Amino acid sequence: MLSFMSLLILLCCELNSGQFENDSQSEPLCPDSHDLQKEYDAMKKKMEALEKMLKDSQTRLINNENTRTELKNEASMQVIFSAAAGGGSSIGPFDTDTTLIYETVITNIGSAYNKTTGVFTAPVAGVYYFSIFYHAGGEHEGKLLLYKNTQLVAMAFDQRSDSDTADNGGNAVFLQLQRGDQVYVHMAPNSHVWRNYKHTTFSGFLVTQM
Repeated sequence: MLSFMSLLILLCCELNSGQFENDSQSEPLCPDSHDLQKEYDAMKKKMEALEKMLKDSQTRLINNENTRTELKNEASMQVIFSAAAGGGSSIGPFDTDTTLIYETVITNIGSAYNKTTGVFTAPVAGVYYFSIFYHAGGEHEGKLLLYKNTQLVAMAFDQRSDSDTADNGGNAVFLQLQRGDQVYVHMAPNSHVWRNYKHTTFSGFLVTQM
């Protein structure tokens, strides 16, 4: 079977031969097959380069669309939670630091707070606001410790008092978190809080993404 290149050469030769068949002083002008092959190879390389550029452009377009979709989804992310230590009358005192579990979830938009562990896990990087409040009796000190991962970042504290039958305390901070960072509350040793009527709460929300 003749190749496209061979057919092209034969066609050119035939056309040129027919053009000059009545002119005895002219010779058929058949192009050099080597030159045609070079031109064909050059054209083929250009087409391959154009195809590669087109594929690269399509890949970049798809990646940009995916990136825009991810950014749009992140921009619409809302993270707001508030939970209370509900249930019985009091929690503590304990001999060691103990994670305070706020099992009564009031709000948990974004599902970043885990009521089983008492731990908030940042779903996106950004600046978050957290607050803790407690109500307790004076027979034991009230001391809550707010942690970011293993770092103590804030506390609420009131010392023991024989004359004071009720204590209240609280604190609030802005924290810059990376995705996956955890925030939680510890009760210090020998401290306690009341949990009836939702006096003791842990809340937070995403202020802005980074």
